[in-house]
Amino acid sequence: MPELIVGQQRWPVAAGQNLLDALNAQGLNVPYSCRAGSCHVCLVHCLRGEPLDRNPDALDSLKRAEGWRLACQCQVLDDLEVAVFDPARDGVPAKVQACDWLSTHVLRLRLEPQRPLRYQAGQHVVLWTDTGVARPYSLASLSQEDRWLEFHIDCRQPGAFVDQARGMQVGDTLRLGELRGGALHYDPDWQDQPLWLLASGTGLAPLYGVLREALRQGHHGEIRLVHVAHDAGEHYLREAVQALQVEHANLQVHLLTSAEAPEALRGLRVQSRRTTALACGGATAVEAFARQLFMAGLPRSQLLADVFVAHA
Repeated sequence: MPELIVGQQRWPVAAGQNLLDALNAQGLNVPYSCRAGSCHVCLVHCLRGEPLDRNPDALDSLKRAEGWRLACQCQVLDDLEVAVFDPARDGVPAKVQACDWLSTHVLRLRLEPQRPLRYQAGQHVVLWTDTGVARPYSLASLSQEDRWLEFHIDCRQPGAFVDQARGMQVGDTLRLGELRGGALHYDPDWQDQPLWLLASGTGLAPLYGVLREALRQGHHGEIRLVHVAHDAGEHYLREAVQALQVEHANLQVHLLTSAEAPEALRGLRVQSRRTTALACGGATAVEAFARQLFMAGLPRSQLLADVFVAHA
């Protein structure tokens, strides 16, 4: 039976046991969000031994070379010594610069990191509270233009991070975990192609960053932004995106409620096979976007999507 070691603790575990489950069964309270290798909240540092990694591509090669693994994706086969991610030691401090409500349910956090953080539109980062609660959030800001990191927190449903975010004040400190990219990004090679951005809820956050990056790089093709919200009051960036539409003749903005979305999406028609579409939001919304885009004539390979996963 292999032995698992963390600091001064060591205990036997069943061969093949999931590493995250083994750690939490011992009371180490390693946080997690998705258990699918997407959120990167459950990072651990392998100090001695090697677990069986079921999803090695979930981490970039540099992170893996440093010994980091995602506990939810690993099984313990032999003796293994790990250190769990410690935000006080491994994270980057960031102070709350602004904390305000963009709508009834969307809280905007602007953080100023202790050191500059270089990132690309569409990436996300794990936010840690001082009580050890961690959650990944997409960046809505641009490193080339903004002095802060901006996050849009959906507070419609209660949650460990959301409950603390509601009470955050200017000057509070969070810590930043791993920065990583999903499917969403802007490619300069798309400059002359139609670009469609489809978001539901706070899925707008990363696509707002992608939109601003496309405009910053002088995108020449048509850009169509679709935001689906529960009701009209939840189009929380209405003024910002409509101002961009006034400034850029190639940008069309469509603000839809959940009730209006099905019919509007059925009316989509892809005029160019070179169109690239990016979609972000909850699983149901992204599936609806994908289905309608394919029916509208978009090649499957030209849809890039990030799905917001509820806490497991």
